[in-house]
Amino acid sequence: METDHEKSQYTVGTESPHADSSDGGLKSIVHSRGNATGEAADIYGDLATAEEFGYVERGLKSRHIQFIALGGTIGTGLFLGIGSAFAKAGPLSVLLGYTFTGVAVFAMMQCLGEMSTWLPLPGAIPQYCARYVDPALGFAVGWNNWYQCAITLCAEISAATVLVSFWDTQEKVNPAVWITIIIIIIIALNIFAVGIYGEAEFIFASIKIITILGLLIAALVIMLGGAPDHDRRGFRYWKEGAMKEYIGTGNTGRFTGLWSTLVNAAFSYGGVEMVAVAAGEAANPRKNIPKAVRRVFWRILFFYVLGSLAIGVTVSSNDEKLTSDNLSGAQKSPWVIAVQNAGIPALPHIINAVILTSASSSGNAFLYTGSRYLFGVAQNGQAPRFLLKCSRSGVPIYCVMITASISLITYMSVSTGANKVFLWFQNLTTIAQLFTWCCICITYIKFRKALIAQGVDRNTLVFRSPYQPYLAWFALIYFGLIIFFNGFAVFTHKKWGPDQLTDFFTAYIGVPIFFLLYLFWKVFKRSKFIDPAHADIWSGKAALDAEVWPEQHPRNIVEKFWFWLC
Repeated sequence: METDHEKSQYTVGTESPHADSSDGGLKSIVHSRGNATGEAADIYGDLATAEEFGYVERGLKSRHIQFIALGGTIGTGLFLGIGSAFAKAGPLSVLLGYTFTGVAVFAMMQCLGEMSTWLPLPGAIPQYCARYVDPALGFAVGWNNWYQCAITLCAEISAATVLVSFWDTQEKVNPAVWITIIIIIIIALNIFAVGIYGEAEFIFASIKIITILGLLIAALVIMLGGAPDHDRRGFRYWKEGAMKEYIGTGNTGRFTGLWSTLVNAAFSYGGVEMVAVAAGEAANPRKNIPKAVRRVFWRILFFYVLGSLAIGVTVSSNDEKLTSDNLSGAQKSPWVIAVQNAGIPALPHIINAVILTSASSSGNAFLYTGSRYLFGVAQNGQAPRFLLKCSRSGVPIYCVMITASISLITYMSVSTGANKVFLWFQNLTTIAQLFTWCCICITYIKFRKALIAQGVDRNTLVFRSPYQPYLAWFALIYFGLIIFFNGFAVFTHKKWGPDQLTDFFTAYIGVPIFFLLYLFWKVFKRSKFIDPAHADIWSGKAALDAEVWPEQHPRNIVEKFWFWLC
């Protein structure tokens, strides 16, 4: 039961009345492959390029997009990574850290939702940056996002491999075998058709959503004394130290403890912008993308905010299992520790299985996202032209395979020494993510100016984000502060040794990487900042405007609920 038809009606030869003259009056020409080719012609600039390389298909249905928005990128951060922040800063600090970051992420997504509804492009973010701000920014964001997704792909595969050890305690099977199996599965889900990826994410997200809702209910039961141990916990663990002191004493120590949770929260929220990346392959994007963006609020509230609160009332932040070097994988998850302490025997195995599917799901999602970022950079003319090649089913085949090849780095984690190097690279992804979010806010500010300069009334937009440009500026300043101060703990050491130097580079090496990418293209191509009056907000829009997506009306109460959900 779908909300959208896979096929739609098209208008041939539609041309945007506002097309920039420098584009040569691009036309969207539709032929047997449907409107995807017309959109490709409008973006590439000629039909020959679209015919030569093919183009992505709008194969992601409404339910795919909605469930990707709700649970697509929930991975090990919420299930595992939150434990270390919890032990370091305490329950209230974690709750506040995830709430503050969630508000900023929501503000950023409002900006991205407006841009991606106006013009849904595959791998949209680098294209928006190049069109509205500066081609050099598009280059930096595109390649920055690509390596961030590729390294996060490795991190999720490695985490999934570690989670298997929850059952294979004797290590009878070499971890390399599990890595190979997971890599093959993820590639198979991405290589054939985007609809297969969408179905996989729909199933994975459904499992995660059901599990998190179940865990929230279980946490309430444990809190009220309904678990087998009949211990009524209430807010007992908050009395042990709701805000723990970290690198300091008194209010200063509590504030630095709170600040230390922000980077962890940013990592957990990583990939939230995936909805916009998928917009270029979404059916009926003018309806489905706004709906998905609005639901980011509920994802933040129910999964992250209530999730961090649930952990705080079921587990002590002083529990030794959270930081034990003798435990690994799901054994250090605060969710697993909570149900074990409450005397619930079978639930830890179920939670570990879900975390395993979550890690595999996130790996699947980051392979998809990374390949589309690479495709978007190629469309900007900032990557080799052969990356534009798409299969008959609309998959950018070379982008997928090149991104997937980076997953081979995961085999380094089999070696203990190499694993330290791998974890160092993994930490880079959070800063790369924050730079992406900052660039989205900057791009939106320029996009809004372009709309005004080119006479577009925002009241006519399908999706108009509220309180602008104040939301964009708030999110930009918030994320910028986290980038600048994320390594503050390093500067508290009076003497620096190898460990301090490693921590410093881990915290800040992502900053010069991003600016070197920007300066490379700025100097190499001598690109200039885009004047809002001449920003290209039209190319590719004509083909989308030509599409007509028939509305479906519910015939009964079951369909009415399904249409609301999806």
